[in-house]
Amino acid sequence: MEGGKEDGRENEFIRSLAHYASCFTFYCATFHTSLTQKETKVNATQHLKNDMLEAGEGIVDITPPLGIELAGYHRQPGNERLITRIRQPTSTRALVLRLKAVETAIVSIEVGAVSRDFVKRVQARVANQVEFPAENVRICVTHTHSMPTLRYLRQWGAIPQRPYIDALENSVVQAVEFVKKDLAPTDLYVGKAHAVGGNFNRTSETWKTDELFTKTSTDKERWLDTMLHVLHFHQGEPKRGLLWYHFSAHPVCHGDGNAGPDWPGTVSEQTRSGDGLAPAFLQGHCGDVNPGDGTPPWRGGDPEKVSVSIYAALHRALDHANRVKVSELRISSADIEVPLDIKLLKAQLARYKENPSQCASGEWVDSRFAQDWFEGAKRWDLQQTSYITPISVTQLGEVGLLFHPAELYSYYGLEIRRDSPFENTLVFGYTDDFIGYLTDPNAYETSEYAAIVVPKITDLPPFTSEGCASFYHGG
Repeated sequence: MEGGKEDGRENEFIRSLAHYASCFTFYCATFHTSLTQKETKVNATQHLKNDMLEAGEGIVDITPPLGIELAGYHRQPGNERLITRIRQPTSTRALVLRLKAVETAIVSIEVGAVSRDFVKRVQARVANQVEFPAENVRICVTHTHSMPTLRYLRQWGAIPQRPYIDALENSVVQAVEFVKKDLAPTDLYVGKAHAVGGNFNRTSETWKTDELFTKTSTDKERWLDTMLHVLHFHQGEPKRGLLWYHFSAHPVCHGDGNAGPDWPGTVSEQTRSGDGLAPAFLQGHCGDVNPGDGTPPWRGGDPEKVSVSIYAALHRALDHANRVKVSELRISSADIEVPLDIKLLKAQLARYKENPSQCASGEWVDSRFAQDWFEGAKRWDLQQTSYITPISVTQLGEVGLLFHPAELYSYYGLEIRRDSPFENTLVFGYTDDFIGYLTDPNAYETSEYAAIVVPKITDLPPFTSEGCASFYHGG
């Protein structure tokens, strides 16, 4: 999305993501050691068959009808940003992986956000209709600002009417179902390259990049992850290969009424033309990151120039990708409790109730937004002190995949990758839910949009910090 001062309000939750990934990796390593010892009793033919990674991809068109409201930017009621034209088609993509009877589906939907309720409905339908383990289905979104949202965002784009929601739910089921019929043996190649000029930190005039990130780096500075990763599932014939890539940048090059994937759509066209592959995009940690080189500021530059920089990195990563051994496919998920700062919520409610006329700009956006927030927030159950949301980790051989529902600031994505024991670690946001930004302490000190305004947009109280630490230590 575009647009309290307590140090570390959310930092414990962010760091717990890295802690969770590390704990899971240790478990995988222990399991792999014991499994390797047992495999000496298995004959060579059985070993080869059981160790064969299979992959497949299903694609379903989800291009919306005209007239649906687009999400991502503030519009007052009566001045909604409606779809007037289709810039590029949009799709739901499902990557299904199977190894040793373990299956997982990673789904990328080109929309703004998903709710937990939407995800649960889709997971249940995939389980019932495709006979696929619901807990192993990840629902990711690209966070394009040129498509609708499937999660409530106050005056930042309305949820579509039921027919289009049904179409999106059906698209996930159909995509996974298509894949089940098309799984094939595959070799995984992982590549990475820096996308110079592809993204910039929109919150600061100065920042450091991932190339300077070390064990001593802290969140007192602003950072930028310029690394692009590719996962190329090679299936013998080049055009049978499946290409998924990971990069961190808000898809916000466009702000008009034309629907589409934004810059990932242009990158896709260039990759099809240059490499004969149709890539799927998985969003990274772009909480403080926009596309482009920083000129013009804030939203991002020319989408053509942006996509040229990102495609160049994708092409280099693909050309220099190395084969990765995949002898294990392990998935672990957990619903975690993110404690809410009910005390602060009460203070905000009291402030508005006492003097609504003073709550008409800044963190309150405008008077109509503030009034709508107040009407919603005063109905919040003040006895509910936590928000439950999912995180998940997947071990794909020597590759670690971490899925979470937030918009992480760059530092924390880099921290997770730095401290992960996996040789290659990819951190995916906007997955299985959407809880808004997780910022650094400075965002609260300077009253940044991400820290102050967004909780009102997502209709959630702010998070605490001590409760998060207590939860993870107890767990």
